[in-house]
Amino acid sequence: MSFRFQDRAQAGRLLAEKLAAFSNRPDVAVLGLPRGGVPVAFEVAQRLKAPLDVFLVRKLGVPGHEELAMGAIATGQICILNDDVIHSLRISPDVIARTIARERRELEKREQAFRLRHPLELRDRLVILVDDGLATGATMRAAVMAARERHPARVIVAVPVAARETHQQFKEQADEIVCVQTPENFEGVGQWYEDFSQTCDQEVRALLEQGAKFGLDVQRQTPAK
Repeated sequence: MSFRFQDRAQAGRLLAEKLAAFSNRPDVAVLGLPRGGVPVAFEVAQRLKAPLDVFLVRKLGVPGHEELAMGAIATGQICILNDDVIHSLRISPDVIARTIARERRELEKREQAFRLRHPLELRDRLVILVDDGLATGATMRAAVMAARERHPARVIVAVPVAARETHQQFKEQADEIVCVQTPENFEGVGQWYEDFSQTCDQEVRALLEQGAKFGLDVQRQTPAK
């Protein structure tokens, strides 16, 4: 039965329950997609006792219909385009190029705003990518590709809610997808939250600062190789 989450924090706690098998492991890293994915990821990282970091991606919205994704970009020169959307709306290469340039500038600004320390080392780690939900999945697809460029052992996509078709697609695109619910009548992520207010930069930075300390005790208890 489908239900609405109270807010992102509650959604994160429910998601963390589904990820409990990965708790107390020194090889786990939890990465939140800003802004809305960070409060969810914070709850997951706290429960799993795993370090929290931010993973920067930007959706490429269709001009005039920004909620519709024609692709996404991520740190590391990753760019994914949704050919079906581009062809059906006849979006020109020039419009695409301008949109990518604009979003790259925004990506750089966010890197400066949210990056409190060097990014977590992802090589050979079990990486859990967290967002507050999946609609088209364009942003998360870019995140999965960018994360794989850093040679992790596995990439797990974890979200509280997802459109069923998108959820099915990520069974192939990620090593695993973990989701609390996939409602039948999915119209948008926001409809599944009582409180879906925008997460501000200050909140993101505060959560990242606190979450960076998660997992330190687990790592100290791990014998050196």
